[in-house]
Amino acid sequence: MARVLILGGTAEARALATALAGLPGVRPISSLAGRVAAPALPVGEVRIGGFGGAAGLTRWLATERIAAVVDATHPFAATISWSAAEAALATAIPILALRRPGWSQRPDDDWRRQPSVAAAAAALNSLPEWVFLTIGRTELAPFAGLDRHWFLIRSIEAPQPPLPARHEVLLARGPFSVRSEIELMRAHRIEVLVTKDSGGPLTEAKLVAARELRMPVLLVERPPVPDVPAVATVEQARDWVAALVGPPA
Repeated sequence: MARVLILGGTAEARALATALAGLPGVRPISSLAGRVAAPALPVGEVRIGGFGGAAGLTRWLATERIAAVVDATHPFAATISWSAAEAALATAIPILALRRPGWSQRPDDDWRRQPSVAAAAAALNSLPEWVFLTIGRTELAPFAGLDRHWFLIRSIEAPQPPLPARHEVLLARGPFSVRSEIELMRAHRIEVLVTKDSGGPLTEAKLVAARELRMPVLLVERPPVPDVPAVATVEQARDWVAALVGPPA
């Protein structure tokens, strides 16, 4: 059996684990970072927790006799992507990135792209008071000193301090509908949306809602990623693994 490591707890990673489990001669192993207390688990073997950087992942790949690595991590999980690329190079193990495309802007969108979360926080100084903040739970510190603004902070689990003085926390996991997002924004008098260019359908409804409400969006751009072979769909990743492994003997 060819052991294939799938990095990531994304929807694409889970779908790929299911697809690879149906391939003869392939045994998928999914690796989750462990940052969410109750993650949605993929089919097949699962390991939870970090590897100890590129060096630790290099040792693990060699010890576990991994045949291939598919990096299906979140677009903003850059650290593990760079570690995976380095470890694959060190072990001469084939690696593929399954990269979810970013969202596409329409002419009637008011998107203001930001190079970082800190830049997005600074950009709020010239924008209205009521803010919908959907950037996850670990990078909220740049907004903590913005006393003029009120924030609706949505995340899957409780956000990590420091937090803004004026805020409300909403714990929820997508997918969300456009209608529910519009109702949520109206109920909280939201005037600005701050989010990351995560891509995918699960949380895209908030962008459609912002468009319909003619609301500005501060969109944090993705971090740089390593130069490795990449595909955009689960089907393409499955076909890559199938071609690499070949038919069973």
